Amino acid sequence: MELHCEGCAGCCLDWRPIAEAPSAHEHRGPGDPLDDVYNFVPLTRDEVAQFVERGLGDVLRPRLWRVDEDTSSVVVDGVRLAAIDGRPAFFVGLRKTPKPVAPFGTEERWLDTCAFLDPETLQCRIHGGDLYPDECATYPSRNLDLDVESECERVEREFGGDRLLDDEPEGDNGPLLGPQAIGAKVFAYPQPEELSGIVARLEAGALTDTDRAAFVGVAAGSHPGSLAIDEERAAKATADVLDADSWAGHVLAEWRDAAGAVGDRVDDAPAADDVAVARGAPETPGWDAVGEE
Repeated sequence: MELHCEGCAGCCLDWRPIAEAPSAHEHRGPGDPLDDVYNFVPLTRDEVAQFVERGLGDVLRPRLWRVDEDTSSVVVDGVRLAAIDGRPAFFVGLRKTPKPVAPFGTEERWLDTCAFLDPETLQCRIHGGDLYPDECATYPSRNLDLDVESECERVEREFGGDRLLDDEPEGDNGPLLGPQAIGAKVFAYPQPEELSGIVARLEAGALTDTDRAAFVGVAAGSHPGSLAIDEERAAKATADVLDADSWAGHVLAEWRDAAGAVGDRVDDAPAADDVAVARGAPETPGWDAVGEE
């Protein structure tokens, strides 16, 4: 697998506002996400725990799904949620916020962008480090394994150029599916009644820090292949998320406050280094300093 990533970041941001034919791939499958996050990156239990341990729990968020009556489910806030043995199923992934970006040679616009993407270089601030999610490190190999269109190919179709230079999947990158995914990547919230109000806020895009922390705690306390929860570990992770005060969390808030409407052209925006590096974010190397993926 060989990629041409410079000037792209199509897998790291929501570029639907500048696409002629926006993809709905996030809304395919047995359930419809309650959120509208594009290119959601699901993390494993160990990755969730590592983000929390590093004080970065404030950049994590859940994803739940609406399903029909024929699918295993539970109803909360009037919404039929995908469930495992009566427990709402969910992912935990990375938050996004509008940043001033100019992908694919377009003009700079406010687009929802991963917490860790530098909007100027379009490089990930944690790329190659021990926090870099496996889902990102192997992309789009799993798509190629499953013969599912990747963001690389969508970008090529919309904006031209070559992004996916070699479509041979790398290594054993099969998706984590089936019972072994429970507690390892797909989590189950043990008390559905506790989600009353939270589900409505999730649909409205108004999750609170406390809402997010509850899901992250359950994920961190989960046991792979089981519905069991380590209550002590879950409680500690929840508390750690609520105590988190990371540079990445502050960067999310500052970009959100500075942003214009999503999709709008950028008239004036602070420099990325002033927003992020000044708060302790790792600098990105620039494309001259790195080879292609």
